[in-house]
Amino acid sequence: MAKIGTNLTRFILEEERKYPNATGSLSLALNTIASACKVIASHVRMAGLVDILGKAGKTNIQGEEVQKLDELSNEILIEYLSDCGEFYALASEELDEPIFPENGKNGKYIISFDPLDGSSNIDVNVSIGTIFSIHKKLEGNINDFLQEGYKQVAAGYVIYGSSTMLVYSTGNGVNGFTLDPSVGMFLLSHPNIKIPEKGKIYSINEANAKKWDKEGLKDFVENLKEEGYTSRYIGSMVADVHRTLIKGGIFAYPSDKKNKNGKLRLLYEASPMAFLIEQAGGKTTTGEENILKVKPSNIHQRVPVFLGSKKEVNQLLEFLNG
Repeated sequence: MAKIGTNLTRFILEEERKYPNATGSLSLALNTIASACKVIASHVRMAGLVDILGKAGKTNIQGEEVQKLDELSNEILIEYLSDCGEFYALASEELDEPIFPENGKNGKYIISFDPLDGSSNIDVNVSIGTIFSIHKKLEGNINDFLQEGYKQVAAGYVIYGSSTMLVYSTGNGVNGFTLDPSVGMFLLSHPNIKIPEKGKIYSINEANAKKWDKEGLKDFVENLKEEGYTSRYIGSMVADVHRTLIKGGIFAYPSDKKNKNGKLRLLYEASPMAFLIEQAGGKTTTGEENILKVKPSNIHQRVPVFLGSKKEVNQLLEFLNG
């Protein structure tokens, strides 16, 4: 196991050496993501001092108001990921269609990303983040994005909070790195993260309870309260899932009468987070099937999301299927 304090670049290269046939492409891709997110982190820290807070005066493909910092983060990621040459195609939550960069025509991978998750919380200084999901290029067209989550070769997120952390997996466990601003490097701080088998926190927006359309969900939440669980809901998926990953429990964003298919996007949010949770020993479901087995029908597909410790997710499924 790598030592605490190991530089991210060194960690990635040491992991690469375990695979004799590795070409270094994925290592370069991951380091490019880290570099882009360092730039985003610097803008997040300065957001209140320069004119990048507030709304940009437009809506994205999801019909949501675009924040200035959201737009800037998207531009930074597109620039870095397009230039590195490892990505044949890029799909952003902020864009209608994927981008096929000129420099990536020989790239082996495609990437889906949410440039700044939780952007509605930017103006009130709540933790926000970047989420990414990497698949292999197969056909060389938009169908490459319609692969199930279990086929991801890597997934992760960067959370911009009291410290900036990068958490990722390449299918061999989950590791977390904290950015040391004094040296400008991500250093290993949370090796081999394992989600507890059972937690004491549930994370769901109970203000929507009257609109929930899954039978048994209300009873499940009431049962958690009776068992002494604490409610913690930030409204920034990166922050809520990060807490769940470290402390256990369950995070939920169900479908409801207004959002029949759920609110969270499969490619940019649900699938990469599910990959991390399962790599850390947790469990995920849409309420009907494992999130990682859902085959996308389009790049902006939404799904209900339940993920966390095995005990709580198994208990949820008992209530939903009872």
